[in-house]
Amino acid sequence: MPDSPTSKSPLRPAVFLDRDGTINHDRGYVFRFEDFEFISGVPEALLRLHRAGFALVVITNQSGIIRGLYSEQDVKTLHEKVDAFLLESLGFRLDGWRYCSHHPDFAPCTCRKPSPNLLKQAARDLNLDLKNSFMVGDKTLDVLAGINAGVKASILVKTGYGQADQFQVPAGTIVAEDLPKAAEFIIKNYG
Repeated sequence: MPDSPTSKSPLRPAVFLDRDGTINHDRGYVFRFEDFEFISGVPEALLRLHRAGFALVVITNQSGIIRGLYSEQDVKTLHEKVDAFLLESLGFRLDGWRYCSHHPDFAPCTCRKPSPNLLKQAARDLNLDLKNSFMVGDKTLDVLAGINAGVKASILVKTGYGQADQFQVPAGTIVAEDLPKAAEFIIKNYG
């Protein structure tokens, strides 16, 4: 659990990121590091965003937990290994990981995207400024989570499901080829 921010700390802008299909290839229920493969250019794009002063927080739906395909510990271990890889290879790590483990069709929850609650929770825990933050994902539900949280902009990337979802997102949604292009846009316009 991250340390609680002090009330005197200034709010930081963040880039909230979907995981599968946005930062790594979506191979269906990825939970082992050996199956996790960054999409080309993503680690370097994350580093550029980090250096530009953005907190980086992954917001991911992980229904494979409730489906019995893997455990919460498997997800936590994967995220720890991704952070260790980034720290060792590029000298930084992500600021946070938030996930929903609920099934999309049973036992409705309040955290599964497109709900904004995981973004709001991360904003409280990490002292983040939602109004000056961004959501980047490959699905319409990622875009909607950002809109519902009140971020400055939601960006759909055409990796993963984004190629098909680009025709379903709300009007005015920014569409980028991939996370490196989305990072370039964010830094150029808001960094």
